[in-house]
Amino acid sequence: MKKNKQENGCRELTLRQTAKYLQKHDNYIILTHASPDGDTLGSAFALYYALKEIGKAACVICPDVIPEKYNYFARQTDHVSRDDATVVAVDVADKRLLGGLEEEFGDIVDLNIDHHISNVRFAKNLFLDADAAATAESMYELLGIMKVNINDVTAKALYTGIATDTGCFKYSNVTAKTHMIVAQLYEYNIDAPEINRIMFDTKSRKLLELERMVLDASEFHFGGKCIILPVTAEMQEKTGCSGTELEGIAVISRSVEGVIAGITIKQTDDEEFKVSLRTYSPLDASAICRKLGGGGHKGAAGATVNGTLNEVKAAVLKAVGDTMEECNAGADINRSTLRHHLLRRGCAHKKSSA
Repeated sequence: MKKNKQENGCRELTLRQTAKYLQKHDNYIILTHASPDGDTLGSAFALYYALKEIGKAACVICPDVIPEKYNYFARQTDHVSRDDATVVAVDVADKRLLGGLEEEFGDIVDLNIDHHISNVRFAKNLFLDADAAATAESMYELLGIMKVNINDVTAKALYTGIATDTGCFKYSNVTAKTHMIVAQLYEYNIDAPEINRIMFDTKSRKLLELERMVLDASEFHFGGKCIILPVTAEMQEKTGCSGTELEGIAVISRSVEGVIAGITIKQTDDEEFKVSLRTYSPLDASAICRKLGGGGHKGAAGATVNGTLNEVKAAVLKAVGDTMEECNAGADINRSTLRHHLLRRGCAHKKSSA
């Protein structure tokens, strides 16, 4: 089935068209998003190893330092000149997510491979499967169409991408296809239990201390249906915990009984905060975060919001409260109580940016 849909100058490709596109060119620069997670890194390095396998020149560029925990598949790659390179962004829904690479590459991305329904179609060509649990899931299918021989390292990268974006297969984005792909990856020497231990069960002492501080500062709202977990600059400075180490904080909210909206607010600058939202049915995290200038998936999304901590809290609570009212998620929520709640916090809604 041909997509060839054109939107904002972006041509949507099928998986087979994407495979042909990758086979047609010779030199590749592969970009990940900032604050890299297992999916963007796993997908990027799987594509890197695949392109090398079929005789292409390729490199992976990450806006931030790649955490050491990914060293079992993320390795130093070759240098490829930008002059004659085809630029591919993986697991990147918006060029702003390229962080420090946006200025250099944001407007020259030739191909974007992604699974976020909130993708803004910033690249010249796009393969998007919003039903995929992870970009790595689509990447596995893509390598199959390209008839690339997958080795153990590539299989580890793909497994990591799928496992991390599904919360070790606990999230609602997991499908039968997800499990079938992972079953195929088990045919390789991936040591899934060890990857799961590294990704989900290992924490530094400083992260444990930060989690304690965050829980002490946590707030419940809307009759206990919503929790806010603030991660201030002071907390990060006191514990020495920052960057990708903070990824796991957002997961805490998923384990709190009765909570259907878990909000993590991480300070990234004087008046800039990264909001991570985790929701359960009937709430849609992506729809809520779009109100804040961000996006993501139905169960997990994010946005960057400017203002003081209290202003950011108010902006997010308003977006969540409005959505709860719209879908009747909380019998105790109505517009007058929501307004009273926000006024009591003494906060004004400030314009947000992702």
